[in-house]
Amino acid sequence: MAKNLGIDKTLQATAQQISGIQTTSGTADTALDESTEHRTQRDITRLFGTIDFDPDYDYKQMRVR
Repeated sequence: MAKNLGIDKTLQATAQQISGIQTTSGTADTALDESTEHRTQRDITRLFGTIDFDPDYDYKQMRVR
């Protein structure tokens, strides 16, 4: 699926040089993938300190067969 995007040529060239990816579409795909991963990880870190845990929970007990 072809799309016309207004990408800054300097930014594109810098991203291609840093990543080693030769194609514009490959560079764009990588950038979108990394952006999505970053934002997902950021959302997960917002949960830190908000989830209650049971200090008496014995996870090793669950391993007994």
